[in-house]
Amino acid sequence: MRYLHLPLQKWLLLSLLLIIYTPCMAQRGVFLTQEDFLKQAFTQTPSSKTYWLTPEDRTAAEAIVNHSLPLRIRYFQHGERTAWILEEIGKELPITLGIVIEQQKIQLLRVMEYREVRGGEVRYDFFVEQFNNITLDQPNHKLNKNIDGISGATLSVRALTKSARLALLLDQQAKAAELRSAKSAH
Repeated sequence: MRYLHLPLQKWLLLSLLLIIYTPCMAQRGVFLTQEDFLKQAFTQTPSSKTYWLTPEDRTAAEAIVNHSLPLRIRYFQHGERTAWILEEIGKELPITLGIVIEQQKIQLLRVMEYREVRGGEVRYDFFVEQFNNITLDQPNHKLNKNIDGISGATLSVRALTKSARLALLLDQQAKAAELRSAKSAH
């Protein structure tokens, strides 16, 4: 009732802005905190570990994402299960993902924070569940299954796919580094 006194032009402008602005903002948001993601990934929250990439490992990882990576990457591990929190650019802004790997398969992939104006459909279960039980083919580091795209979210789909490939590779590399370290300690 309060808005009935607005002139028709202002009412139409306000309505138009709401129609345009609301769907854009619905795409963005923090959907899962690190703490909540780790609660989903593990029965008890493990402490973080650091994986220092060797030059060879870094080269292979950077070939997947097509940009440079830091010298070390933090991850969480309990037993054979690892959780990786990674960021990858969608169209213009980073998408924060949580990826859980066990027995060299993705067990869980979640969009934790989405910053883009479009393509936010990649966070829904119907899309991310495609990654469940996916592995990495060797030696080309491709996923063993195709991921169906979403119209209007092509770059976000690519970002999630690259991150899934990267997490699987990093999991392999970190576990291989642990084995080398354990052998050299004996």
